[in-house]
Amino acid sequence: MAFIQLLAVALAIGLGAIGAGLAMGLANGKAYEAMGRNPEAMEALRTNFMMGLAFAETIIVFSLVISLMILLH
Repeated sequence: MAFIQLLAVALAIGLGAIGAGLAMGLANGKAYEAMGRNPEAMEALRTNFMMGLAFAETIIVFSLVISLMILLH
């Protein structure tokens, strides 16, 4: 297997995971800050927060699929 192919796989999964991890961390911080400032809106914030985390998690799965496609090609 070529070194370039392995490097592409590592970059695809690594950058996808780093990006999604940063997004999840920022989302956690802002959501908890908003819940602390306005406890009455906690239910609406929680729902939107979970949807955002699901979309960020999808990015990780997508980068895994792309890296597997590169690896198995």
